[in-house]
Amino acid sequence: MMKRIFLYVILICTAVACKEDFTEQPAVGSLTDEAIANETGVDLLLTGAYSALDGVRLNQIGNGFAISPDNWWFDVMSDDAHKGSTDSDQVELYQLETYDIQTSNPYILGKWLSLYAGVNRANAVIALIATIEDVDFSAKLAEARFLRGYFNFELQKMYGNPAYISEENYAATEFNQPNTGPIWDQVEADFQYAIDNLPTTQPVAGRPTSWTAKAFMGKTHLFQSEWGAALTLLQDVINNGPYSLNAEFLDNFNAAGENSAESIFAIQFASDGGQSLNGNIGGTLNFPGGDPFGSCCGFYQPTQDLVNAYQTDGSGLPLLDTFNQTDVDNDQGVPSADPFTPHAGPLDPRLDYTVGRRGIDYNGFGPMAGQDWIRALPSDISGPYLPKKNIYQASELDANQGTGAWGQQHSGINYNVMRFADVLLMAAEAAVETNDLPTALDYVNRVRNRAKNMSYVLNEAGDAPAANYQIEPYGSFPDVNFARQAVRFERRLELGMEGHRLFDLRRWGVTVDVLNTYIASEDRTIPNFNTKVATYQAYMDLLPIPVTAIDLSGNILTQNTGY
Repeated sequence: MMKRIFLYVILICTAVACKEDFTEQPAVGSLTDEAIANETGVDLLLTGAYSALDGVRLNQIGNGFAISPDNWWFDVMSDDAHKGSTDSDQVELYQLETYDIQTSNPYILGKWLSLYAGVNRANAVIALIATIEDVDFSAKLAEARFLRGYFNFELQKMYGNPAYISEENYAATEFNQPNTGPIWDQVEADFQYAIDNLPTTQPVAGRPTSWTAKAFMGKTHLFQSEWGAALTLLQDVINNGPYSLNAEFLDNFNAAGENSAESIFAIQFASDGGQSLNGNIGGTLNFPGGDPFGSCCGFYQPTQDLVNAYQTDGSGLPLLDTFNQTDVDNDQGVPSADPFTPHAGPLDPRLDYTVGRRGIDYNGFGPMAGQDWIRALPSDISGPYLPKKNIYQASELDANQGTGAWGQQHSGINYNVMRFADVLLMAAEAAVETNDLPTALDYVNRVRNRAKNMSYVLNEAGDAPAANYQIEPYGSFPDVNFARQAVRFERRLELGMEGHRLFDLRRWGVTVDVLNTYIASEDRTIPNFNTKVATYQAYMDLLPIPVTAIDLSGNILTQNTGY
C-alpha cells in the first residue's frame, strides 16, 4: 500500500511540474539563447573556454590530479620523473609509471574528460557566433578556434585516435562521434583560421596572437614530420615575431618573468593565501613532502637518468653517448644527519634550476637537506631528488603560494605551454631533417649560450657557484646524425620536467629502446626499480581510449591497438 501511495504522489507531482507554462520559463540562474546572442554573451562563453585551460570543471570524474595542463604525470611515464612519494599513494599513477596501463585508469579518463570539456566550451562560443548576424566576431571566433585547436592537439598527441566534435555536433547535441583516425586536419584548420584572424598583439596577457597560432601550427606540422612546412612557420616566428630568450633561465619559472618575451602561450595561474581556484590544482601533489615550507605530498621526483644527462665532458659539451655510464653522486639511502658531498664533476648549470639535490640551494629556501625533505621510503621507487621548476621562489610566496590544511599547494606560477626556447629547438629539429645544419647549429647554440651566460645557482655563502658548472656552445655539427642527436639531447636539457619528454620520445619513434634502457640503468640508484617496472612496449606510445568513454558511447568509440 505504501508503494502505491508513493507512486501516486510521484505521478501527481510530475503532472503539476510539467504544465506547459513551466516549460516556457528558463531555469533559475540560467540564460536563454536569446539573452546571450550578443557581444556580452560571446565574451562570457569565451571566458569559460579560457577557464578550461586549467582542466578544472564542475562534476568532474576521473582522477582530479590528471587534469593539470603541465602534463606532469606524462613525465612520470618517461625517463624524466618518478611518481614520487610512497608506492602505495596514488596507485593508479604508480601503475602508469610501471607500465601497467589499464583502460580503466582514472588518470587516463580524467585527462580525456578535461580536454573534451575544453573542446565543448570552445564549440559553445563558435556555435553561438554562428547564430549572430551583422556583427564581426572574426577575432573572437579566432580565439575560440585557437583554443579548440589546442585542446584537440593535446587529445591527438595523447590518444592518437580521438573523436572530433564540431560546432555543428555541439549545436545539435550530437556528442557521440566515432574516432576513425587522426584529427590533424581539423587541428590545422583551426590554427590556420587563428593565424588569419587573430591580431599580432593582445591587450590581455594569456590570449593568443597570430604569432602564437603560427608557432602552434609549426608544432602541428612537426608532430607529423612535415619538416619543411614546420621550419617555414617556426622561422617566421623566430625572425619576425615579438619573442626572445630571457636573459635568465629562471625567469621562465617565477613570478617576475611571467608573460615575458619568452612566453608564447602560458596558462595564467594565480594564487592567494588559501586554496585559490585559480591556482594549479592539478599540480597540488608536486611539492616536497614536508620541509622547507610544510608542504605535501612529495610527488614528481626527477630521475637519476635525467640528472645524469646534465653531465658535461670537461669542455662544456654534453655526453651524448655516455652520459648514463656513470651517475652524478646522490644521497639515496644516506640519512640527512650523515655527511654527504655533492658531485664534483662538470655539470650543465640548468641542472640546479631543474632538479633539487642535496646540498644545493632549493629556490632560496636554503640547501636541500636530503632525505628529511623526501616523503618516499628507501623501499619506494622514487629516488633522492625533488622538482624545482614548478616550485615557487622563497622571495615570491605572496605571489605564488596557496596553502591548505593538509599542506596542499595551489601554485600561482604560470605554466608555459610553449616558450621561445622550445620554438628554437623545434626549428632546429626541422632544420636538421631538411639538411640545413648551419641553421640548426645556430638555434641550438642560442639556447646553450643563454644557459652559459645566465646567473648560476650559488653556494650557501653566496660567493661562488654551487657546483662545477661548465657549458659551451657547439663548434660545429659535422653531419646529420650528430646534429639530430645534439638537438634531441638539447630539448631534454632545456625542457626537462616541463611535460614534453614522453611526447618527444614517442614522435621520434625511440620509446622502446630509450625507456627500457632507462629502466635497467635506474636500478643503480633505486635497487628494486627494475623488479617493479614492466617492459615498455610500442603500443604504449598511445594512451588507451578510456573504457568508460567507450561504454558510454555504446561502442561507437573503438579502442587503440594493444589494449
